[in-house]
Amino acid sequence: MGKLFGTDGVRGIANKELTPELAYQLGRVGAYILLREKTQGKVVIGKDTRKSGDLLEAAMTAGFLSMGIDVITLGVLPTPAVAYLTRHLQADCGVVISASHNPAEYNGIKFFNHQGYKLPDEVEEEIEDYILNHKEILLRPEGSAIGKYITLENPIGLYTDYLKTTVKQDFKGFKIAIDAANGAAYQAAPKILQELGAEVYVINDVPDGMNINLNCGSTHPEVLQQLVKETKADIGVAFDGDADRLIAVDEACQIIDGDHIMNICGYNLKKHDKLSKNTIVATVMSNIGLDIALQQQGCQIVKTKVGDRYVLEEMIGKGYSLGGEQSGHIIFLEYNTTGDGLLTALQLIASMKEEGKKISELSAMMTSYPQVLINAKVKNENKEAYMQDEVIMTEIRKIEEVMNGQGRVLIRPSGTEPLVRVMLEGKNQEELNRLATALAKLIEERLN
Repeated sequence: MGKLFGTDGVRGIANKELTPELAYQLGRVGAYILLREKTQGKVVIGKDTRKSGDLLEAAMTAGFLSMGIDVITLGVLPTPAVAYLTRHLQADCGVVISASHNPAEYNGIKFFNHQGYKLPDEVEEEIEDYILNHKEILLRPEGSAIGKYITLENPIGLYTDYLKTTVKQDFKGFKIAIDAANGAAYQAAPKILQELGAEVYVINDVPDGMNINLNCGSTHPEVLQQLVKETKADIGVAFDGDADRLIAVDEACQIIDGDHIMNICGYNLKKHDKLSKNTIVATVMSNIGLDIALQQQGCQIVKTKVGDRYVLEEMIGKGYSLGGEQSGHIIFLEYNTTGDGLLTALQLIASMKEEGKKISELSAMMTSYPQVLINAKVKNENKEAYMQDEVIMTEIRKIEEVMNGQGRVLIRPSGTEPLVRVMLEGKNQEELNRLATALAKLIEERLN
C-alpha cells in the first residue's frame, strides 16, 4: 500500500499524524477524484465516538464544501451504516472517520464509492499522488456554488429499519447481552434488538470520547462473558469501535468467533437456498475446523489473503454471498457491501430462533482445531525464500503427511517485520508445538 492509505483507509494518531490539514486535503482531493470534476454533488460523513472525530470531520467537511459538494453529516454511526446510507441517499461517496478497534488517540478516514464499496487501490493511489506531490486543484466555487452542510434527521433509524427487513422473526423471549465497546453501535445495537422484542443488557454504552475499545468490545470478550454469566443471557454480542465486526458468546460463556458464526449462518442460508454456489469465502487464517464442518454440510470454502477487502473482492468477482474473517468481519453481500457487526448479530440470532436450538448447540456443529503460531526471525530479503528451499519444503510435506488430512501447515511472511510466521493446525496440541518449533528453527537456520 502507499504512504497515506493502508489496508483500511488513512490511519494515525489524531492531530499528529492524521492532522486537520490532511483531512482538509483528503476532502478536496477526494471530491476532485471521486466526483470527476463535477461542480455539484453530495457526500455523507459518519464517525465513531472518538473525541478527535469532530476535529477531523470539520476539516474534511470544509474540503468538500470548498469544492462545491454538499455534505450530509450522519453523526455517530457504525461504518456499515455509512456504506448503506451512501447507497440509500444516492450520494456520490461516503466517508467514515474511525480507527475501528484501535485505541482512542488514533483515528482514520475511509472512503466508500457511490455503491458503498471501499475504494480500489488505484483510486487511493491517485488521491495519494495529488496530496503527496502537492498537485494543485484550481477549482474554487464562489457564492451560491459553495457546498452546503446538511444534518440528516434520524440516520440511526434509517439504518436499523433497513436491518430489520433482513430477518423474518422477532426476538421475543431472548435475553441478549451487548458490549457496545463505547463505540459507534452504542445507540443502534440496543435500539434494534429491543425493537425486535428482545430483553437486552448493555455495557460499555457511555462513550466519553476516550474510552472507545478500552478493555471492552470484540477484542476483550471476557467482559461480555462476565455479563452473560451475570444475566443468564441466551447469547452475548460484542462489537468493535466502528461496529463492522462481531464476536459472540454462548449461554455457557464460550466465545463464538467469526469462523463459527460463518458456519452457523452459512448452514441456515443453505437450508433456504440462499448461500450462493453453496460456498463461503474465508481467509487463510480461518480454522481448518471450518473447512471440515462445511464439507460435512455439503458446502465449499474458498480462501483468500488476510483482510476483509480480499474476501470482498473474491465475493464480488465470483458471485458469492457470504464471507468473512475469524476476527468477526462477516460480509452478507445480499444486504450490505462491507462487514457489518449488527447485521451479523441479527442473522446469528435469527438462526437460533429458526432452529429452536441454543447457540452453543449451533456452534458445536464446528470443532475448532488447536492452532500453534511461532515466529521465525529471518532477514527481510529472505522472507519469501522458503518456497525455493527444498529442505524446508520437504519438511513441510512430511508434516502434512503426519497430519493425514486432519491438519495443515501455513507459512506467512510478515508484511512489516523480518519474520516468517509458522502456523500449524491439528488435533494434538503437544505434537503441534513440537512440529511448529522444529519447523521455525529449520527456517531460521536455512534463511539466515
